[in-house]
Amino acid sequence: MTKRIATAVILIPIVLLLVLKAPIYILTIVAAAVALLAAAEFLKLITHYAVQPMTAATYIFTALFFVFVVLASSNRTPLVETTAMLYGIAVAAALAPFIFLTLAMRRSDLKTGYPAAAASTFAFAYIAIPMALLVAIRQQPAGAIWTIFTLLAVWAGDIFAYFVGKSIGRHRMSPEISPKKTWEGAVASILASMIIGTLWIQHAPGISAALLRVGLIERRDGMFGLEQPQLWPVIVLSAAVNIAAQLGDLVESLIKRGAGVKDSGTILPGHGGMLDRIDAMLFAVPIVWAYGAWRLMQ
Repeated sequence: MTKRIATAVILIPIVLLLVLKAPIYILTIVAAAVALLAAAEFLKLITHYAVQPMTAATYIFTALFFVFVVLASSNRTPLVETTAMLYGIAVAAALAPFIFLTLAMRRSDLKTGYPAAAASTFAFAYIAIPMALLVAIRQQPAGAIWTIFTLLAVWAGDIFAYFVGKSIGRHRMSPEISPKKTWEGAVASILASMIIGTLWIQHAPGISAALLRVGLIERRDGMFGLEQPQLWPVIVLSAAVNIAAQLGDLVESLIKRGAGVKDSGTILPGHGGMLDRIDAMLFAVPIVWAYGAWRLMQ
């Protein structure tokens, strides 16, 4: 527990500073590095399923995709950037299986080709696309506020699920996949995300003004006046983000349980691997991005 808290104390300020102050290309490079580290851990996990992964090809395809993300994010018109990101993701996701299957044709043992191509395609969709969408959220109007909203909603849910589940949890949610998760913890997690997410957006104008005064954000990155959404959509969004995050956590637990391992890696003391740390975020981020894209289209 001490290592877990120490790692969080170090990482959280760095993450928040990156979200608030870093140029978009730096944020994209960091997102790409996180995606590649998580993809490496995922590809190592699937070797326990007797799959011989296409490691280099997956890295190259993911890296090239993030080059596109940098280019798409250089346009400061939110609607154009959102449209470019949507089409870029659709094209990359459509091409991925064909590219990996074509590369698999070069294998001497053809029986390993399809499983390897399927694993690489899944790694790209599962990890790279959500990390790119996190960058895209930062580029939307009030992007700093919505990015931190996403982080806070996921973190709050994770913390409350752990402590409430540990203290009063009695009914196991999915004992075969994640024995320690309880329905009591899950309910507390949803409520925590709803409360923290709603409070964050309610106070966003004041927070944005303070951040603007100290030079941590530009005006377009904050939320002011009439930009603030109504209360009920934020409450529903917070609940949806939490449910998605809990599903993301369970999905990674399923993968690890099938592979017979406890953690995806050891890069983060007390937290396991990079994939362990971002598993909930991978499912939550597309929800927030879709909400932001929907608001832009109105």
